[in-house]
Amino acid sequence: MESPHPYFPKDVVIPNYVPNEGSTLEILAKFGAITVVVVGGTYALAAKSKLGFSSIEKAKICWLSACFFIHFFLEGYFSLNYDTFPEKQNFLARCWKEYSKGDSRYILKDTFTVCMETITAFIDGPLCLIAVYAFLTNKPYRYIVQLIVSLCQLYGDILYLSTEAFEGFQHGEIFHPIYFWFYFFFMNILWIIIPFGCIVESFHKLSKAQSTDDSMQKKKA
Repeated sequence: MESPHPYFPKDVVIPNYVPNEGSTLEILAKFGAITVVVVGGTYALAAKSKLGFSSIEKAKICWLSACFFIHFFLEGYFSLNYDTFPEKQNFLARCWKEYSKGDSRYILKDTFTVCMETITAFIDGPLCLIAVYAFLTNKPYRYIVQLIVSLCQLYGDILYLSTEAFEGFQHGEIFHPIYFWFYFFFMNILWIIIPFGCIVESFHKLSKAQSTDDSMQKKKA
């Protein structure tokens, strides 16, 4: 079955596609509300902690918590349902049909996108949860996990953006204020800027720890 669709290229055929029920605003509002609940709950835990987190540290823990939710649940859903979500009307399917207006590779079952999102969902997602736990419980490996997950996010997002640029941005309406600038550009550039900052922080923390250990070893010698 073929139905008219809002995706690029316009002549592409999407079998069994069913248009979304509900408006774009409704989908974004529901997704935003769920994210606020996840982030708010994490912030409450960080605020109650006796470790005395700074505002930046609380924001970072909340970021990692939001990443877990997005990677594991939203992207995990895509990984497991990429072949059938165009015909479904559950909330996560509608989220992906909406986002695909900015990048139709998702609704077209692009091989790179499916593989990348599967890795992100089931490797990056759990790592983000481990990082949240490690920071809230002051585990010594917290910056190691932060470094690993941030490197994964940065590498994956650079590949995601660069492959679409290499193909000439043919999977969405270029420069559209919502579909290009908000969905494709803004929502993805966050996973370059913030992970890069986390990588720099991890580098300094781990370098300082190694320097301290080296000094102790010299004193023992």
